[in-house]
Amino acid sequence: MPPVRDPGRSRPTQRADCVPQLPCDEPGCNRWFRNLSGLTQHKRTYHPSFSRYPEGFRNNPGLLGSVEHEDHVADRSSPLPDHASDGYQGEDLLDREREAMSAKFIGPGSKVYRNYHPGLNARKCDDRGQFLPDDAPPPPCAEKVPNDWNPYHNQLEFELADFLFTHVEMSAKKINMLLEIWATSLLESGGQPLFMNHADLYGVIDSTRVGNVRWENFTIQYAGEERNNDPAPWMSNVYDVWFRDPREVIHNILANSGFTDELDYVPYREYDASNDQRCWQDFMSGDWAWEQADRILGDDPTTGGATLVPVILGSDKTTVSVATGQTDYYPLYLSIGNVRNTVCRAHRNAVVLIGFLAMPKTTREHASTPAFRRFKRQLFHSSLTRILHSLCRPMKVPETVLFGDNYYRCVIYALAAYIADYEEQVLLLCIVRNWCPKCLAHRDNLDENALRRSREHCDTVIEEFELRKLWETYGIVGDIVPFTNDFPRADIHQMLSPDILHQLIKGGFKDHLVDWVERYLVHIHGKSEAEKILDDIDRRIAAVAPFTGLRRFPQGRHFKQWTGDDSKGLMKVYIAAIEGHVPKDVVCTFRAFLEFCYLVHQNVITEQMLTEIDDALSRFHRFREVFPNAGVIETFSLPRQHAMKHYPYLICQFGVPNGLCSSITESKHVKAVKRPYRRTNRFKALGQMILINQRLDKLTAARADFQQRGMLNGTCLSKAFEVLGSHTNRISEGQDAADEGDEQTTSYEEDAGDTLDDPMAINAHVSLTRKYQRARAKNVGALAAELGVPEIPTILCRFLHSQLHPTDTRNPEDIPLYECPFFDGKIRVYNSACSTFFAPSDLSGTHGMRREYIRSCPMWRNEGPRYDCVFVVTDPQADGMRGLDVACILCFFSFKYQGTLFPCAVVHWFDRIRDGPDTATGMWIVRPSRRTHNLRNIAIIHIDTIYRAAHLIPVYSSHNIDPRGIKPHHSYDMFHSFYVNKYADHHTFEITF
Repeated sequence: MPPVRDPGRSRPTQRADCVPQLPCDEPGCNRWFRNLSGLTQHKRTYHPSFSRYPEGFRNNPGLLGSVEHEDHVADRSSPLPDHASDGYQGEDLLDREREAMSAKFIGPGSKVYRNYHPGLNARKCDDRGQFLPDDAPPPPCAEKVPNDWNPYHNQLEFELADFLFTHVEMSAKKINMLLEIWATSLLESGGQPLFMNHADLYGVIDSTRVGNVRWENFTIQYAGEERNNDPAPWMSNVYDVWFRDPREVIHNILANSGFTDELDYVPYREYDASNDQRCWQDFMSGDWAWEQADRILGDDPTTGGATLVPVILGSDKTTVSVATGQTDYYPLYLSIGNVRNTVCRAHRNAVVLIGFLAMPKTTREHASTPAFRRFKRQLFHSSLTRILHSLCRPMKVPETVLFGDNYYRCVIYALAAYIADYEEQVLLLCIVRNWCPKCLAHRDNLDENALRRSREHCDTVIEEFELRKLWETYGIVGDIVPFTNDFPRADIHQMLSPDILHQLIKGGFKDHLVDWVERYLVHIHGKSEAEKILDDIDRRIAAVAPFTGLRRFPQGRHFKQWTGDDSKGLMKVYIAAIEGHVPKDVVCTFRAFLEFCYLVHQNVITEQMLTEIDDALSRFHRFREVFPNAGVIETFSLPRQHAMKHYPYLICQFGVPNGLCSSITESKHVKAVKRPYRRTNRFKALGQMILINQRLDKLTAARADFQQRGMLNGTCLSKAFEVLGSHTNRISEGQDAADEGDEQTTSYEEDAGDTLDDPMAINAHVSLTRKYQRARAKNVGALAAELGVPEIPTILCRFLHSQLHPTDTRNPEDIPLYECPFFDGKIRVYNSACSTFFAPSDLSGTHGMRREYIRSCPMWRNEGPRYDCVFVVTDPQADGMRGLDVACILCFFSFKYQGTLFPCAVVHWFDRIRDGPDTATGMWIVRPSRRTHNLRNIAIIHIDTIYRAAHLIPVYSSHNIDPRGIKPHHSYDMFHSFYVNKYADHHTFEITF
């Protein structure tokens, strides 16, 4: 089919004299109608007024309400013309379902409740689609034998195949070498290795049945007219597109037993039980899912009881090789809105590679021609239409699908969201670059209030105006057909999701604000002086103390290739580094921008937080005027920065943005594209990459299948010991003991922290690491000498008294020493402790748990000492920093007294300087605490009082210290006041208000 516009298929059919004149006055709705009949039916279906409440809620109708959030669009309400009314009396199609709506409390403590959609409520059914009672057992299915490892012979064979292919990524040549060495070692005993060679290994993996969605391909070729006798090369080329059936991929996701407890089956609206405020979290909590369910029921009431599966797509070009000639690929990914955000961000294979799109290239002579540009755009949309074709029918008629809980459900699909950066959004929406993809604001004044884009509006103006008018007035490329025009209820204008990575982190922060600061310094001080100031800013950044997940910039920031992680790392420390070199309004601009970024990234967003987001955006717009006032920039019409204006509305539609961020798809590039490419021989690499991805998917699916059947409980070694008997069990115990003796935290740092898939049992917990330091102090006197704190024995006595007499309210300093127990026994000193806490807004496990290490050691990586700071809970009843104190860990140690083990820490306290955070940076300021005679305020605390690690940044502007010679491990010793860095990570931002 020719990739050109088909007027008969895509152009609207209405006449010019029947243009819709009646707007829907509901906030956030862009629909227009020709008469009151259509408007009334639309409002009854998509904006119902709930007049019936669930049992127990009749006296409080506010529990069922919701707050619609405008993204500052123009008011579209207008009086109805006299000819609009036609006396239509419509029937509310959802009356019966609303009567069945009920509220359900979620989570411990009944702090949150949800109203689930009453129509598309995911009823269980049999394989023929017949609904079952709620308490019916799962339909019978083929039972799998618990010890059936097919196509592998046993667990050892599967674990070896998975280890070599997935974890080690060993090449075929090295696999053969390993198996040959193994076979040689078994000659005397007459044994054989598990695999003969790499072909044997690959053959077993390829014969795995689960997770097998085969790859297909189709070709596209230009079929338009050739305007001259010398056609461009691209017109005769054939373009291959490789893909997997998205419908089968979705079936595999839904059937994955590992996702059973991590799926939202029904659209819902979530409320805080304490104040009835609406909360947004995962995709199904957004208004899009609820309204889509209403629309499906309105179109076909027989779909009641079905399960809505929102389809989420994402695409982005990626470069895998530059040095040997630029090699690019164009992967297409798929996920579903039912999977919760923590699963997607934990990289648990909920985001699946489903295709490689074609990237046509041509000679320089033809690359900029309108015909070639048009062909590239339409090739992209036509390819998507072909790839997603199998979803078209089940978007109208539900199909029966088996889920991971062994129940069948009737599933109906809908194209929901598309994850893309700005360049990709321009291509998807068929708009002109520098225009906003979400609203009709003119590109020369993007901050003006304007209507949101919609398919109805786009089709109407395409019908009415010529292509040049569309291009110049509306920013629309009118001769391209969006792929969503071929699917029911799909509108690409509504599908575009917020993109924190490219719009905020790379765009608004790195490409805009940081660049503006440098231009400001040059404009005010001249180039020579500005470079000196920028060097000083670099030295300040390099002198910041180490912290888990903090990116280092030891040589400054002057490198060409910036990654998203580089920009994220700079965001955490930049505001403190520039203070004193720029006016206060510049610092306030950064504060407002950072607070906006951190607020929209949180795992749960409430109505109150939406107000805070609006406030941060308003402050950002106000303070950023310092740049044009200084003559640094001329306009704020920047699409990526302008996108901030639409975040409140998009949060209400799709839930929190961190579940739809392009950082998820970019991280998938590494696993699905870049690493497979490195495993190829570079000759026709795409075919090899597809085969590698297919084998990886089969191994992942096989592991999930074996885990579901309980076949992977324990290691291969532990199971062998169980078979061989008690003697080898003692060997196993010895091995376990040896493992426990290994110190995991002294030789390397997990820079990004660890993610844990364990369920949340407690908000935070700190424990000492496994191995104590045999070369360090072994008694209290030696510890006092090592730390240079002679009063340690006295402090320990008072600590013991507080532990043994917790009800004694006296100040420990006032307690006579003779009343305190004396300890002079053995102690064990540790270099680190492990903090585990609930931080779903950061990179964490599927249940939101995260782990980091707190260091306190005299030598770290052969560079110098490292003594981390921590938050200590001193007032559990107070909120934020008023309930936390900051302390520097001088030493971790433990001892036993009267049979009780006391894990402790020697700390140096910090004092808060003010009763609130700094007005410019938004961060609290602390200083090292001193006692009489200027002695350090040292204490011993139980590690149970430690919440997690804290990060401090020096207040450089208040010191006359040149950071030129200061190393990161000296940072806490050289300065006398510090910011409590609330931008260190998202969890810190949430607790240090």
